[in-house]
Amino acid sequence: MSVPVTIYDTTLRDGTQGTGISFSTLDKIRVAQRLDDFGVHYIEGGWPGSNPKDAAFFQEAAKLSWKNAKITAFGMTRRGKLKVEDDPQVQMLLDAQTPAVTIVGKTWPLHVTEVFQVSLEENLAMISDTVAYLKKHGREVLYDAEHFFDSFKEDPEYSLKTVKAASDAGADLVVLCETNGGALPEFVEEVTRKVIAHLGKPVGIHTHNDGGVGVANALAAVRAGANQVQGTINGYGERVGNCNLITIMPTLQLKMGIDLGLDLTRLRELSFFVDELANVPHDIRAPYVGLAAFTHKGGLHVHAVQKLARTYEHIDPALVGNERIISISDMSGQSNVLVKAEGMGIPLAKGSAEVNKVLAEVKRLESEGFEFEAAEASFELLIRRQLGQELKNFDLIEYHTMHRHNPGSSAETTEATVKIHVKGNAEYTVDEGDGPVNALDKALRKALLPHFPQIARVRLEDYKVRIIDSGTGTAAKTRVLVVSSDGNRTWGTVGVSTNVIDASWQALVDSLEHFLMKSA
Repeated sequence: MSVPVTIYDTTLRDGTQGTGISFSTLDKIRVAQRLDDFGVHYIEGGWPGSNPKDAAFFQEAAKLSWKNAKITAFGMTRRGKLKVEDDPQVQMLLDAQTPAVTIVGKTWPLHVTEVFQVSLEENLAMISDTVAYLKKHGREVLYDAEHFFDSFKEDPEYSLKTVKAASDAGADLVVLCETNGGALPEFVEEVTRKVIAHLGKPVGIHTHNDGGVGVANALAAVRAGANQVQGTINGYGERVGNCNLITIMPTLQLKMGIDLGLDLTRLRELSFFVDELANVPHDIRAPYVGLAAFTHKGGLHVHAVQKLARTYEHIDPALVGNERIISISDMSGQSNVLVKAEGMGIPLAKGSAEVNKVLAEVKRLESEGFEFEAAEASFELLIRRQLGQELKNFDLIEYHTMHRHNPGSSAETTEATVKIHVKGNAEYTVDEGDGPVNALDKALRKALLPHFPQIARVRLEDYKVRIIDSGTGTAAKTRVLVVSSDGNRTWGTVGVSTNVIDASWQALVDSLEHFLMKSA
């Protein structure tokens, strides 16, 4: 679908340069699949060859089908005084087998002569040679003009020469990068207009948020005619972060009337999903999607909103998958439950006793620290339990774990025993593993395999632990997120407890129960 402005996501590359942000290869694949499903147009997967995770990501991505997004590899222009065909990092961009490639080049003479230590003329050749080479090999090429706005302040003539070199060599899109995040919207808009006039074609915009105006600068560029916005989910990124796509996408589509082709009712879900995989606490004050974004406490505001919502709400929260929360109302949250249940094939009527029962349980569990955005399997089990639809396959009687250090050696042993009721029988098993969670997982599987041989297909793909209330020290509650796969599909489950082993057990049991329910 052709859209007037495309969204380019760099969460998996630029976003991971942010302090405290890290994704496993599986995380990166899951984020990319969620972005693709959401409708994002370009997904930058990383820098091929820079680290094993990025290399593995592109290998896996090449095996998958992508329905909306173009997976994009990121690299840089050829090195100075080296033929482009002899530059190994340029070859890695081709080896990534992505339909699009983004290369970054130097714009600012300061960086060209002091960092690259090449002549200004050689820098122009590095840009044009690399773009032409990648185009020759059939790639869509996006050229990131690094530090463009800082450079333009000092040397507008040379700055324009660099982007003209990329455009003349065949770049499909030149992207102006506000790399240091210090420019203001008026300047960004003015310069973007000048570049578009100089090139005779639209450009993209890539902004950072060091001055707190990353989103405003991107909007200014769009007003000037930019037709692509680059950014990250939840604004992750180096230093204070990048342009926040979660903020700018609804602003473009709902406020500026630019149809991005996105179903924004899933925006909050996307934001929370990426936060969960990054193991980052949700920002309750995040525009559009935060818990507080449409929360109204007592007094005049509540009175007004109950009569006419738009008196204190700039949009209908449902448009972005959020909800209005009024602290005195026990109806808050129904919309989210109804939408999620419908997506799972569980019809619920608004205001019914069933939905109120589910909602009450959701609120109880969330007050204890549960989060279900990245644990959709646990959420479905929760609904079915409340509706009496759960197919209970086994019941826990007891479990124990033991960690033993072997005197005189560095060897350590972790052992778990599990006793369960399954199909009218009491099964008692013992197994060892790499730590208590792995040992419990193996012992539980050993007990279930004779009755459910299909669980041999289930693999634990990822395991995350988050401390919820760190102020209570070692008595703090922990939330465990488990990601499982049967080779065809992947699902998430969650457990919460002051005992990390118990929280892990909850998530492991939900994982196997969900699989058995789906395979019944």
